[in-house]
Amino acid sequence: MTQVTEATVLEALKAVKDPERGQDVVSLGLVQGMAIKGGHVHFTLEVEPERGPRLEPMRKAAEKAVEALAGVLSVTAVLTADKPGRAPAPAQGHAHAHGHDHGHGHQQGGQAQGRGQPNKPLIPGVKTNVAVASGKGGVGKSTTAVNLALALKAKGLSIGILDADIYGPSLPRMMGITGKPDTKDGKILEPKVGYGIKCMSIGFLIAEDTPMIWRGPMVMSAIEQMLRDVNWGELDMLVVDLPPGTGDAQLTMAQRVPLTGAVIVSTPQDIALLDARKGLGMFRKVDVPVLGIIENMSYFLCPHCGERSEIFAHGGARREAAKLGAEFLGEIPLDIAIRETSDEGYPIVISQPDHPQSKIYGAIADRVWAKVSGAGASPNRPPPKIVVS
Repeated sequence: MTQVTEATVLEALKAVKDPERGQDVVSLGLVQGMAIKGGHVHFTLEVEPERGPRLEPMRKAAEKAVEALAGVLSVTAVLTADKPGRAPAPAQGHAHAHGHDHGHGHQQGGQAQGRGQPNKPLIPGVKTNVAVASGKGGVGKSTTAVNLALALKAKGLSIGILDADIYGPSLPRMMGITGKPDTKDGKILEPKVGYGIKCMSIGFLIAEDTPMIWRGPMVMSAIEQMLRDVNWGELDMLVVDLPPGTGDAQLTMAQRVPLTGAVIVSTPQDIALLDARKGLGMFRKVDVPVLGIIENMSYFLCPHCGERSEIFAHGGARREAAKLGAEFLGEIPLDIAIRETSDEGYPIVISQPDHPQSKIYGAIADRVWAKVSGAGASPNRPPPKIVVS
């Protein structure tokens, strides 16, 4: 296959002109952050905030110019109005990939209004979308998301998993999947399939040890493309493994995807619960229902004697759920079998379906499905407005 280089991409982009300045995007220095991996090309076009919404045709022309190059499998052109060394304009939100404006800056009256056209559903064939989130890292959120998805699949449902953690993708390893996604037309990716579940992760497109040194707009664009440019087909539920915290990725999902609800994962100790409270508060601000809280690593079961030790305290998530008016979905112990099976790419729900911990995941899956299927959620509900108090 013909090798794609930065030089050939830049040469192709010289044919793309800024319609308002009359010069090509390369000469104007708009092309930044180029990354090329195995025929997959990613770059940003950095423009002034006020021009962002008007330059979507230029972004499309740039993608088309690079797509025409031999050896190119896919192109991601991100339009960002966050130029290095410049502070974002106040009360403007930030325009980024495809000209969308999240509008989550401070607005008069405390409500941020998007100025663009209503967003079309990114994944129209998906009936429900459930985010698995945590306020901080290291609480076992991804392990919970994967086993929850497998438990839902065991109920006979059609399930997909989106690994939205761009900086720390773990889905390929946990699901035991390797290799890059196929594409039939060079534009839409076919999701990888593991244990009957459709999967997509940035980890399928890069080497496992490659650091993702991307700024916020690039991360948001990547998440949108893993939704819009993947053939998800018809699914009963898409489980979205969000990165920890309450940043750009979470806001992108909340505004661009009709989330049916969110599940918060926390460990029992106070510091984790403090961050879990922030995560729950964020979802409520953006009008995403919180389906409940899971206490992970709730206690430790010694594999030799069976003795129970409450290493991180116990019951904190249950008490926090009661305090915040959220449902407590269950507690999962710190069990070496969960860790080993996840590391081996053969999660406990699929490798040991009769294990006590598998049954806990199954009970949580039953409750989550009961809540979302009973809510009559539609994938076409409008994205929420973010209220900043």
